[in-house]
Amino acid sequence: MIIYGVALLAICTLAGVIIGDMLGVLLGVKSNVGGVGIAMILLICARLWMHNRGGMTKDCEMGVGFWGAMYIPVVVAMAAQQNVVTALHGGPVAVLAAIGSVVVCGCTIALISRTHKGDPLPDEPTELSVAGTPAGGR
Repeated sequence: MIIYGVALLAICTLAGVIIGDMLGVLLGVKSNVGGVGIAMILLICARLWMHNRGGMTKDCEMGVGFWGAMYIPVVVAMAAQQNVVTALHGGPVAVLAAIGSVVVCGCTIALISRTHKGDPLPDEPTELSVAGTPAGGR
């Protein structure tokens, strides 16, 4: 059922928030560090694990897909609750984490794009005029 997809998201969100809070305590920042991102990574891993084992029904996939589409608004709403000023005054950890995450994501995307050997795109057909010659030709 669709509710199972939402339940899966709720479990991943709670786990992400708990892990993010623990990371904040370990780093000495009085804030959640990466809880939403961790939750989404857990959701992706759980969905793939369930799908590979046949536990992901169509309705459950619809529930997960719905929240996947809602990801950006949810992240914006959760980020609005964070106290960024306090995190920045707590030390350079927040700035270093932000810079580090951007660098790691950029390097990962570059690595994937260089190593991925997908199917080449098919050649696009040329537009033909009414007479059967290429468009713009004589």
